[in-house]
Amino acid sequence: MDWTSYGAFLALAALLTLLPGPDTAVAIKNTLQGGRRRGGWCLAGISTASFVQSIAAAAGLGVLIVTVEPLFLAIKYVGAAYLLFLAVQALRSARKGVYSDDTVAAGGSSPAIAGLRQGFISNICNPKVIAFYLAVLPQFLGTDPSPAAIAMYAVTFPVIGTAYLAGVVYGVNRARELFTRTRIRRIMDGVTGAALIAFGVRLATE
Repeated sequence: MDWTSYGAFLALAALLTLLPGPDTAVAIKNTLQGGRRRGGWCLAGISTASFVQSIAAAAGLGVLIVTVEPLFLAIKYVGAAYLLFLAVQALRSARKGVYSDDTVAAGGSSPAIAGLRQGFISNICNPKVIAFYLAVLPQFLGTDPSPAAIAMYAVTFPVIGTAYLAGVVYGVNRARELFTRTRIRRIMDGVTGAALIAFGVRLATE
């Protein structure tokens, strides 16, 4: 394996991870709602979906998703609709300004299950993740890469993303006492809701 190329890919992956995206917004939303536990489960959902997408791309399934337009569009629009659904939840909370201890999430499920579900669905229904792998990986892998090299490149982005989002969850949870003040929480919910709308519209229209 060309370690120089891998180092360049590592730097690119780290840079792209730092850019705000729907995963960050969903992780913040869940951590604000249920603290470290719900944020951690949301992170687990995002990470699981990210690894699934990276493995699918490495196994060649990503080509099928990207090239079959109806399938690609269906996944994309479901993902966009789900982000908009989460945005409505956040904006509704911002408008009402009524918060509980969140021992039971909307729909009767536990906060852990809700966080896991929201994290997984929001990531797995974003086919642009697979499109990114298919567009970028060949530029670094070169011709006739070994299975070990493909696997290493494929898991790099999810690992970096998981580490970054773990820091986000930790930071938001540490500052949760500030964020749980009603006025601050309403502002944060409003900002998060607006961000999720922007990401949902962008996913649907690009």
